[in-house]
Amino acid sequence: MKVKLLTVFVALGVCAAGAVSEELPVFTDVTEQAGIHFKQSFGDFELSNIVEGTGSGAMFFDYNGDGRLDIYFPNGRWLKDVSDNRGRELKGKLRNCLYRNNGDGTFTDVTEEAGVGGGDSYGVGCSAADFDYDGDLDLLVLNYGPDIFYRNNGNGTFTDISRDSGLANPYWGVSAPWFDYDGDGDLDVYVANYLEYDSGKFRSFYAASGYPGPLSYNGRPDALYRNNGDGTFTDVTKEAGLFQLNGRAMSATIADLNNDGCLDIYVANDAMENYYFRNKGDGTFANDGLVMGLAFGEGGQGVSSMGPVIGDVDRDGWLDVYIPDMGYGCLLMNRKDYFEDRTSPSNLAAICGQYTGWGGLLFDYDCDGYLDVFVANGDAHHEYAEGAVLARNDGKGNFVDVAGKSGEYFRQKYVGRGATCGDYDNDGDLDLLVVNLNDRARLLRNDGGNKNNWLTINAKLPNGKTDAIGARVIVTVGSLTQIQDLIPVRGYLSQADPRCHFGLGGAAKADVVEIRWPDKRFTRLTNVKANQILTVIQEPKQKG
Repeated sequence: MKVKLLTVFVALGVCAAGAVSEELPVFTDVTEQAGIHFKQSFGDFELSNIVEGTGSGAMFFDYNGDGRLDIYFPNGRWLKDVSDNRGRELKGKLRNCLYRNNGDGTFTDVTEEAGVGGGDSYGVGCSAADFDYDGDLDLLVLNYGPDIFYRNNGNGTFTDISRDSGLANPYWGVSAPWFDYDGDGDLDVYVANYLEYDSGKFRSFYAASGYPGPLSYNGRPDALYRNNGDGTFTDVTKEAGLFQLNGRAMSATIADLNNDGCLDIYVANDAMENYYFRNKGDGTFANDGLVMGLAFGEGGQGVSSMGPVIGDVDRDGWLDVYIPDMGYGCLLMNRKDYFEDRTSPSNLAAICGQYTGWGGLLFDYDCDGYLDVFVANGDAHHEYAEGAVLARNDGKGNFVDVAGKSGEYFRQKYVGRGATCGDYDNDGDLDLLVVNLNDRARLLRNDGGNKNNWLTINAKLPNGKTDAIGARVIVTVGSLTQIQDLIPVRGYLSQADPRCHFGLGGAAKADVVEIRWPDKRFTRLTNVKANQILTVIQEPKQKG
């Protein structure tokens, strides 16, 4: 086994074993000093329809393989069938943006030289994965209209292979998690599609609401594309048992929710039931959402679910689901045979109930070993700003509102949409990236999260470069065991840092780190020092 160690020393100091810091971290808005000038646009000056109101997401990913997280933003456009004529002056002036991490806290806009501006396409979501196993990340941009798939050329540039690859999905794509659904060793992709917008023809709605809601339009089916291993993909949605004619996906993610070693699909839909597709292990799936209590929360079918995030909230070894929505949000706790709605008992209903939730995260921002909640909020039909949520997990099943103690950003209001997290400065705590509708995106640096100890696992396949998408990482410290599935596409329209981050509290080491690789082989490490980014490369299979 090859194990590459990279120890990152924490400037703010590391607590001794057994001593856990009581001082809470704060998030500092470093957008301007980082050189990020991206402003989200819906291609118009006035919010007037569901396409514009959906907003867009963002992505942390290392496109050039230098060990530092870069940033990609999809963006809207002025389109004749979507935008008002008054916004026509924006035509040709909007683009998606790629920012390269310079390693000194700043970023450089490299969109033009990389060739990933998106042309005239209306960008909504994005994801990245090494689909051809050549060691670099390829980029899929989800659009209102045909999606764009860029192959990474390995020299800082990309080539559009959308049509040749078969991934020019014609519907309104919003989210695209990658995983090896059939166990053949290459990455397939599930493309979640939203609805069929009618260019503004439907007008029977209450004018004060701003514009018609999702049930005024026909839904669209999602699609599973099988990687053929030759640079092309085949739509296998129906044969895999996944076809749902009238879905209205807002985002999707992947996880092994029943601990059987197979990766399942979870889709959050707008104003209808959510889908839980259980992987049967034979290349097909069963829709068990209703049976498992994952189709609806206590809010019922009227809830508009947004971006699902998955993590082991109570550290019982089973992954739970959190979904922001237009009501109280929905925390569904995994009880093995069913999921229990714990939104109200956990105090999240009281914290989130006044807001309209979109981009949610489950992440351990203070490195104490328990997952906390962030939600970007904003009105759905008007540019009415709302405060963001930061709720700290007390480790006893309750969440505490700490937004007011967590930095100036939380004392302002925005029309939030997509959000993601990643350790962009490699200092051991997770930073935030938030997309606000018709406004500047914000990079929020975590200051103080690394006062507690931490460990980041960078799991790579045998070539040493490709992320082990679908691997499960298990970290044990004393009686506390944490699990994380390596699926970076999570939350609303976005993708997060693919490296698995674990807070260790006051522990100076992890007793055991175990990785279940995508091919179900295992690697086990013991007495792993805290406060490092540890790259673990899977051993090649023995021939014969």
